[in-house]
Amino acid sequence: MKKWMLLLALAAVQSPPLYAQTPAKAVATPAKPMDLRIEQLPAVLAGSLAYDEFFAPSFLAVVPAAQLKLLSDQFIAQHGKPLKIISVEPQGPNSATIKIEYEKAIATAQISVEPSAPNKVVGLLITGFDMKGDSPAKIDAAFAALPGKAGYLVEKIGADGRRTQIAGRATGQQFAIASTFKLYVLAELASQVQAGRRSWSDVVPILANSHSSSATVNWPRTTPVTLQTLATWMISVSDNASTDALMRVLGRDAVERKLATIGHSDPDKALPMLNTVEAFALKSNAELRTRFQKANEAEQRNILDKEAASLGFDKVDLVNLGSGPVAIDSIEWFASPSDIANLLGNIRQTGSQTALDVMAVNKGVAPASANKWQYLGYKGGSEPGVISMSFLAQSKAGDWYVITGSWNDTTKEVQNDAFAALMARLLDSVAG
Repeated sequence: MKKWMLLLALAAVQSPPLYAQTPAKAVATPAKPMDLRIEQLPAVLAGSLAYDEFFAPSFLAVVPAAQLKLLSDQFIAQHGKPLKIISVEPQGPNSATIKIEYEKAIATAQISVEPSAPNKVVGLLITGFDMKGDSPAKIDAAFAALPGKAGYLVEKIGADGRRTQIAGRATGQQFAIASTFKLYVLAELASQVQAGRRSWSDVVPILANSHSSSATVNWPRTTPVTLQTLATWMISVSDNASTDALMRVLGRDAVERKLATIGHSDPDKALPMLNTVEAFALKSNAELRTRFQKANEAEQRNILDKEAASLGFDKVDLVNLGSGPVAIDSIEWFASPSDIANLLGNIRQTGSQTALDVMAVNKGVAPASANKWQYLGYKGGSEPGVISMSFLAQSKAGDWYVITGSWNDTTKEVQNDAFAALMARLLDSVAG
């Protein structure tokens, strides 16, 4: 999912068409070069016009043709063939916001061309898709059709804090949620700051390594950073070393007490709460993994204590993880959609604007979806066989909502892109 979103941001490939398109042979030469490029776009997205005839070399140097084709193929697989431009909103002489009609959806994109001949495209950015004729029933059916198990929940939060379910499926079922668990760490940090025990500006070292730590990779472990910086990295790019640093500072026991205070429908499933390097180490060590899976909670805690030397970063062998799901039903972080709704509600109730700001750095969806909300906070998580996405949102009218969903498959990898698109549909349906 992260990779796809990055390519999407770089390639910027679509938006709702702004005016009707007719076959090229029947169209008079456009009055402006921009008009020609906009008219050609559906053909480019369909693969019938060569990329080097349409895009400037500077664009293709950043987003090669192979990446463009991959993105276009993904869009066609999800939304059908691109049909025509249905609207154009000029943003100056050389750029515009456009809407492109696909068979199943309307895409919105921003396009810009060179100011001089040959006036090729130097910028193309997709900002979102709106499904044609979408409905809550269709979205629910799409969740039901996912292989493995999937669930979601949409709740409206009243002024008094009470939550009312609007839609949902398997709302009480436990799912592996991967990095979504980091919201519990954020909730405990916000609570400790509120209680005066910590400050967002407190400075601590990172100290330990973990895998999938894009924000802190290759940083000296003694680098001093603020708790707010660690929290921002933890939530916005899911940096695992930052997460483990915060868990060390706050205390595993404190984060677990926060989970209990918030409320969890199956604490035996959720505890003990692993840090990220422990999860990697357990999954990559077959002997320790088996012992941990067979143990009760007290025995698991003893393993974490006594086998700490075997659970460090240097003991993780990623080769042993293979390419598919590994113990996602036993060595993971677990919560039901209702549990996550409790968690998001608690973060909002702390009144911490900093926590809300941290959650809003990465909104999890394309700008076209995010811009439908006054506020949108997000945290997601994924590993092979697991994807989870959760939003805390405030509508333009001022109403608050929780939108969360998870999908697990113990037998094969889940399709992250397809689930992200489904969650965007769910988010859009509530905004609408």
